[in-house]
Amino acid sequence: MKDYDRQIFWVDYFNSSLSRADGRKVPTNQAVKNPTLDELAKAIGRLGLEAEVATATHPKRVGIKSGYVSVPKAKKKSALMREIASMLATVRGESRQEPKPAKK
Repeated sequence: MKDYDRQIFWVDYFNSSLSRADGRKVPTNQAVKNPTLDELAKAIGRLGLEAEVATATHPKRVGIKSGYVSVPKAKKKSALMREIASMLATVRGESRQEPKPAKK
């Protein structure tokens, strides 16, 4: 049953390799390439929002597994989406800077 007190943010909304017709909602200059559900959850958590993570298939891309994060309604979805996109880029940048374990 639909929960009208929460907003849904699909991983596909922030994927720069997708077209708008395939489900991307933010401009390509704000999107990241192939974001993960974990990165999206971290970005939303850093914004101080309570996140519920779920794996599912996006309605526009039925054959491909994806996922979404559900958050309580706080402000307009478009404004919150821009904040999440910005934080997602920060989370992605930090994960790339982490040192990788050396192979033996």
